[in-house]
Amino acid sequence: PMPPPLSISWLGHSTFIVRTPGGKRILFDPWLTGNPACPAAMKKPPKVDLILVSHGHFDHMDDLVLCARESGAPVVAIFELCDWLGRKGVQNVSPMNKGGSQEIAGLRVTMTDARHSSGYVENGQMIYMGEPAGFVVRLEDGRSIYFAGDTCLFGDMRLIGEIYRPDIAFLPIGDRFTMDPAAAARACHLLGLRQVVPMHWGTFPLLTGTPAMLKTHLAGTGVDVLELKPGETAE
Repeated sequence: PMPPPLSISWLGHSTFIVRTPGGKRILFDPWLTGNPACPAAMKKPPKVDLILVSHGHFDHMDDLVLCARESGAPVVAIFELCDWLGRKGVQNVSPMNKGGSQEIAGLRVTMTDARHSSGYVENGQMIYMGEPAGFVVRLEDGRSIYFAGDTCLFGDMRLIGEIYRPDIAFLPIGDRFTMDPAAAARACHLLGLRQVVPMHWGTFPLLTGTPAMLKTHLAGTGVDVLELKPGETAE
C-alpha cells in the first residue's frame, strides 16, 4: 500500500508548513509579514501543531512570537532561543540541543548541527540566540525528513544520512549566506536523498542560486528536485 501523503507548503524563503502522514502540521522557520516572497493570503499566523526554529536570524523567526501565541503550538529550538522566547511570555517551549531527540506531537525530533551564525537585533543590539541547528523529524510512518536550516556544506552530513536516512531534505541553495547549488548537490549525495526541496533562494537579489542550477548539478543522480513556488503545496 502507498504510504499516506506528506504535504509540503512553501511560504517563501525557508518557511514551510509540512503536514505529516498522521495529520500533524509542522511550521518551520516562521517569517511571514516582512517576507517579500510570502503570498499576501498566507501572511497571518497559521493553525499548526508544532513550530521548529533552526536559528535566530530575522528571516527565520520574525513572526515566531506571534505564531507561537496564536497557535499555542510548542516551539522546538535551541536552548538560548527558547530562553529568549520565555522572556517574551511564550509559555509552550520545548528546548533542546544538538544531538538530542525528543518525542513531541507524536513525532520524534532530533536536533542536528548546522554551520552558520545566529543572532537577533532587539532595541538596536544584536542578541546571541544560541548556535544554528537543523532538524530530523521522524514521521508516523517511519520515514524521516531533514530540515537543514541555514548552513554551509559540512562532511558530517554523511553521518546524518547514515544514521537517520532521510528520504527528503530541505536544503538552502541561495549562496552568499548558505550553500550554493553545487554544494547542495554534494549534500544530496552525502545524505543519500531521494528528493530535495530547495529553500533560502530567490527572496533577495543577493541570493543567486536557483533550483535550475541545482537540477543541473544533480543531472543523472536520480535525486528529484521538488521545486515549489511560494504559496504552492506538493504531496
